[in-house]
Amino acid sequence: MRLQHFSPPLPERLIKALTDISIRTDTDLLLSEDPTKIFMRLPPELGFSLLDFRNAVAKVAELASASSLHGDALLEKERKRQEDIFADDMLVGVPDVDALLGGFSPPQVVEVSGDHLSGKTALALQLVLRHLSLVSESSALWIDSSGEFSTERVGLMLEQMNGPAAHTVLERLQVSLAFDIEAVHDVLENLRQSLSSRDSDGDVPATRCVVIDSITPLLGPMLSATSSQGHAIMTTFMRQLRAYADSFSLTIIVINASTKMLPRNPETVFETARKPALGPSFTFTPDATLWLSQRPSEESADEAATTHVAEVLRSRISVSPAHWRENTTH
Repeated sequence: MRLQHFSPPLPERLIKALTDISIRTDTDLLLSEDPTKIFMRLPPELGFSLLDFRNAVAKVAELASASSLHGDALLEKERKRQEDIFADDMLVGVPDVDALLGGFSPPQVVEVSGDHLSGKTALALQLVLRHLSLVSESSALWIDSSGEFSTERVGLMLEQMNGPAAHTVLERLQVSLAFDIEAVHDVLENLRQSLSSRDSDGDVPATRCVVIDSITPLLGPMLSATSSQGHAIMTTFMRQLRAYADSFSLTIIVINASTKMLPRNPETVFETARKPALGPSFTFTPDATLWLSQRPSEESADEAATTHVAEVLRSRISVSPAHWRENTTH
């Protein structure tokens, strides 16, 4: 920092004299050479004694340094933060589905992918609304990249929630529209500033979950077989999400569409010719990939019945790949 920008300011005549000998910033004054040698280079008519100069240097050092914090206070603050975060395990509420990844507790970045109408958005909404209905101190951020977020759907799902904080869920669910990656960066930067400046003792609920629905139209148009720029943007963005999750103990859900894979996807237990979109560069950027699909039920005579399937295609946070299926009649 330049010496003239300190508050309270140094004497103006001292700043001018130091500038004349190329000492313009706190780094120049404190680290370039011994302060006594700097004092010897000042003009005698300045009228500053060595003691006055040393006091000025000490003042600059104090203003430029970070404020001290006691270790026991930081430890207690961290313990309280962990208690708040893990008061709820961030579960969907279906034991077999939660067992696939061992829950959705922060910090982690999870990709939810699957066919059209396979239940990707429904699963993310169930996770968020259930958590908010149980934990009044939490809030969530939903980033909508298509403008299809349905408040009616949220209302219908909330009718099934009976948690102690269900009546305030809508007050703690923030929905932001972002139709390109730059807009998402702006939303995340606002979140970072909010979480960084948040007082742990404040009354504002802390954001614990972020959902991006969907990430495919944000990153897909930038990917090209002839240029690496789009892939670099994609991996940098996913690393940023990972850093947010680690720094602020967030669960981040990224919803991804699917694309063709002929003749079949060898990673899935149940045969399908689809795979997660965005290509192989995206494959290992999240902590886990949860694949959702639906198929005609083999266990029901009702032609309208479908079987919903959830599989873990890859994971760094669960023990081994697994799958879950449920029959549903429409």
